Amino acid sequence: MATDPMIINVSMIEAVALAVLTYALGLQIKKRLTILQKLSLPASVIGGMLFAAIVSILEACGLVHVKFDSTLQTLLMLAFFTTIGLSASLSLVINGGKLLLLFLIASSILGVFQNALGMWVAEAMGIDFHYGLLAGGVSLMGGLGTSAAFGPYFEQTYGITGGTVMAITAATFGMAVALMIGGPFGEWLIRRYKVVTPISVKQPGKPLHIPDDLEASIVDDHAAGKPTLSDELMMAVGMIVVCMAIGGFLSSWLGQFITLPAYIGSMIAAACVRNISDLTGKFKIEPKALNAVAEICLIFYVTMAINSLKLHELVNLALPLLVILILQTILMLVFAWAVLFYMFGKSYDAVMLAVGGIGFGMGATANGLANMQALSEKYGSSPQAWLIVSVVGAFLIDLVNALIITWFAAL
Repeated sequence: MATDPMIINVSMIEAVALAVLTYALGLQIKKRLTILQKLSLPASVIGGMLFAAIVSILEACGLVHVKFDSTLQTLLMLAFFTTIGLSASLSLVINGGKLLLLFLIASSILGVFQNALGMWVAEAMGIDFHYGLLAGGVSLMGGLGTSAAFGPYFEQTYGITGGTVMAITAATFGMAVALMIGGPFGEWLIRRYKVVTPISVKQPGKPLHIPDDLEASIVDDHAAGKPTLSDELMMAVGMIVVCMAIGGFLSSWLGQFITLPAYIGSMIAAACVRNISDLTGKFKIEPKALNAVAEICLIFYVTMAINSLKLHELVNLALPLLVILILQTILMLVFAWAVLFYMFGKSYDAVMLAVGGIGFGMGATANGLANMQALSEKYGSSPQAWLIVSVVGAFLIDLVNALIITWFAAL
């Protein structure tokens, strides 16, 4: 006699605690398995995918059903992208210059290709082309946020049954694949084309995160005249929270005119605050403190997102969706190799742009940055590529992608 599965409700605090444990597990496994280090897989992926696989097997067998409270996951996502906005100094964007503009154009073209491919396969397999869009630019270039926003819109406007579930499932697939192939693909490019890295020439770029030699000793002779690390962190966290609050109102207002992910308002507010700070000099957010908060939010958000993946649901995907997603993955790899790497100069920066592009092109900018972070820990950082992927992937491309999706859907 069949029994009902045991229901396990994971609260928001428990979800964070679980993320800490699975991330720590990933670190330990990565330390012990050389192959994982060579593939540059993030610890979040290693621990999170193992946990998600175990839970998915148990759910598929009907033994348990796990429900995650994603409240803090959403909060961490908003906080992380707010830190990106606070990093978007106009002077830094100008420094990105031509390369940033070209990367935005390339990413926009990728979004068009994803939509065109999805529509073509959907129509070839006899289903409404809007399903192809949901498995294209909506879920892949857009990610979970855009999927959650456009899914109901497609259902109400075009009568697409199950549009939201399909888009979120496709985005889940994209996130999992991007995290699995990003690091290894970067490794392949570096080895195949003998790319010169910062570490190989003993001239590593400017660190992306807090330097290991940061001194915060209370016995510093000059400490009395400086703000403490606690003060700097408090300033950074306080500014992030204020920008998130302002961003909530801004997102509600923008939502009357265009469908955008929830974090866009916070990013715009944060970018305005950052540039007002640069122009007036009245207040300043220390980069070290901001990077510390950003790194913590990134690690927790990515790990929590992976922990909650329902991998067993991918097994039950309809054939058209599975075909579309496989072809989309091939398209992403070809585009990352032929355009983002080859046409951008076959340099280490180009490797980072390709790896980062795979992340946000298949579901989430945070995944792209996690892939880039994994490579940077081994080969050195690429500040310019980090800035470009952050600004384009988390902000500019969402604006362009929303317009592209709306135009394709109306065809």
